[in-house]
Amino acid sequence: MGTTSRFRPLSVVAAALLCLAVALPADAATKRRSDPKKTSKEVYRCRDASGQSHIGQNIPPPCMELDVEVLDHTGRVVRVIPGREAMEQTAAQQSAVQAVKNSEQRDHTLLATYLSVADIERLRDQRLDLLDQQSHVTKQYIDNLREREARLMTDVQRFRPYSDKPKAPPLPDHVAEEIVNTVNGLQVYEQELAKNTVEQDRLRTEFDADIARFKELKGLK
Repeated sequence: MGTTSRFRPLSVVAAALLCLAVALPADAATKRRSDPKKTSKEVYRCRDASGQSHIGQNIPPPCMELDVEVLDHTGRVVRVIPGREAMEQTAAQQSAVQAVKNSEQRDHTLLATYLSVADIERLRDQRLDLLDQQSHVTKQYIDNLREREARLMTDVQRFRPYSDKPKAPPLPDHVAEEIVNTVNGLQVYEQELAKNTVEQDRLRTEFDADIARFKELKGLK
């Protein structure tokens, strides 16, 4: 009798805990059902050029380059994914803003670097003179290589396959190698000369623009 009464409270407690454990999943499920935000997925919607709407749990294929609205479980638009046109417009706006900043920075640098138009012209002439000297040296290399090429082409006439003589010796390897090196050298120096000419034209254009802008900023004629 005493033993039974001693363990009865434990049995009651165990039964209560068991009921609680069974009830918890049901309560949790009820809470999830009552809070649709926990289970609902976002919906994507766009409108094409003809005015037709396209909706889906994933972005519909017709919406790939269009502005896409993202809707929550209530149908409210929570954000918009910009399409290609919107992104291009944004990029163009950012580019325009950056261009203005670059122009302002260039004006600041121009005024901080030069005190007069003569200063700009002096620096222009120095850089053009350096390029002209480089061009002169390159032209000398080209002339020398062309003379060597002409001499080599005369020499090779004594060898096969350039000579028609039956007993003409074959073209020596070192002569063939010298011809190849000469032709390759001519190509390199001619390319350098062309780059030098382009750079001189670029510098003249850039300095002319700097002089014109400097006069404008200073109110000079």
